[in-house]
Parts: sequence; structure tokens; C-alpha cells
Amino acid sequence: MAEPLEGFLLAAGLGLRMGPLSQCLPKPAWTLMGRSLLQWGAEALRFHGLQRIGCNVHLHPDRLRTVALGLEVFEEPRLLGSAGSLLHARGRVASELLAWNADVWAEAVPFDRLRARHREEAATLSWLLVPHPGSGWNAVWMDDQGRILPKGVAGPRGPYHFTGAAAWSPEALALLPEGPSEVDDLRPRLRFHLGVVVAPFPWREVGTADALIQAAAELAPEEEGRLPGCYFHPTARAAGRLDHCVLGPGAAPPPAITDTDALWFEEGGRQVRLGLT
Repeated sequence: MAEPLEGFLLAAGLGLRMGPLSQCLPKPAWTLMGRSLLQWGAEALRFHGLQRIGCNVHLHPDRLRTVALGLEVFEEPRLLGSAGSLLHARGRVASELLAWNADVWAEAVPFDRLRARHREEAATLSWLLVPHPGSGWNAVWMDDQGRILPKGVAGPRGPYHFTGAAAWSPEALALLPEGPSEVDDLRPRLRFHLGVVVAPFPWREVGTADALIQAAAELAPEEEGRLPGCYFHPTARAAGRLDHCVLGPGAAPPPAITDTDALWFEEGGRQVRLGLT
């Protein structure tokens, strides 16, 4: 019998917002400070004592496996959605499953607070929330008992922002239908959908090429951000004059090149160049 799962990293997707970068690597395999986004998520879970962690993958499964060290990988030839992806864990959870979006970089995710409140309230599904940042993010509202209200419905508590961290009970996992499903489809059937509010913590979505370049500049100026205005993969080699470029795995542009708005990476022993726009 398979061992129980304690954590799950949602790492499958088409990577459409990453544009040409998804032809090179799946989004969770891109690195910051020398560590893939997938491993940042795994370490955030391990910090709170989780040992048995799974992840799903759709795009470039072999490339994701190279950074999925210590994780149980579930391939999704057919995308199952934000809820359906957790079918991989159904029947393998003893108490709760802590889930995290693997296209996010964060430090010190308060999974302990989420887990404690989830257990205290015997919730079916719990979301980790922070005060709404006031930008274009969707707003989450709660009633006076801390229950999350249906999408688009305002209540007495809020607005908040969903960080992507969630605690799923075996009861919630048992509600998942076979095949693809989204959390919004499941929410009307949840007995107790709890919101756990915490103070803001360092968190950022790395979902586009521009977001990756910006994250590299701000978080890793001596590593992936050491080429100003560009992203520099740990296995890349710098050359020429580059602006707003992403140098992916094995990238080695010609020494005398001047280039902008481009992705470079090595594939099959040759250098590949794709436009970012």
C-alpha cells in the first residue's frame, strides 16, 4: 500500500502566460537563487515537518523530474484542474494534505498556522489568506464565522487574498469527481470552507517572462539577476550585449551578438533563439 501523502505541489499546467519559456522548461523548473520554484515550495513544506510530498506535472515531465528531488511525481497527460489534480492524493491522506502552487516563490509560508486552525475548526477545506493587496487580484470574503463565501459575494470580513496555500481534509478529497474539476466547482459542496488570515509574508507569483526577470533582479542580483535587465539561468553563459532577454539552460549566445526581447537555451546540442514578444 502506498504511503500517506502529507503535502502536494500543484505543478501541472500549459504555461501559456510564460510564452516561449514553456518550450524550454515547465514553469516550476525555473530557478531563483539557484533553486527551482518547485524546490522552494518543497522546502517550505519540509520546514514544517512534512516528509511525504507529491507533485503533478503535465508539460515536459522529464525536465520537471530533474528538479523534483525527493518528491513523488504524478504525470497528468490530461490536465485535471485546480481541484482535480488532487485526485492523485485521494485515499492517501491520514489527517490533512497541505497544498501549494509551485509557480510561486515565497519565504516562511505559515503552514503551521494554517494546519493548526484547520484542525481546531475541523474544517473540510482551509485557505491561507492575507489582507487584500489592492491590486488586480480576486477578492475573498468571509462571514462572521470565518467561512469563505461564494465567489463574487462580499461579506462582513474581507477583502482578503488567497495565497495558494490550502489544507485539504480526506472529506474534501472524497468529494472530488472523477476527471477534471476546479475548486469553484467543489465549493458549494464543502461542509466548512475556512479562511485562515495571517499577516503578509514575502510572496510573489512568477508566472510570466517579465515576472521572472523582475524576480531575478530583486531576489537574486548576484545570481539569476546578475545580467541587468535579463534573467540568467545557472547553466547559462553570458555573451554580447543583451537587453530584456532570458538565458535559459545551457544558453550561450554568440560573443558579438546584440539582442533584445529574446529567449536563448540549448537543446540537442544547438543554441535555440525565440522571441519573447
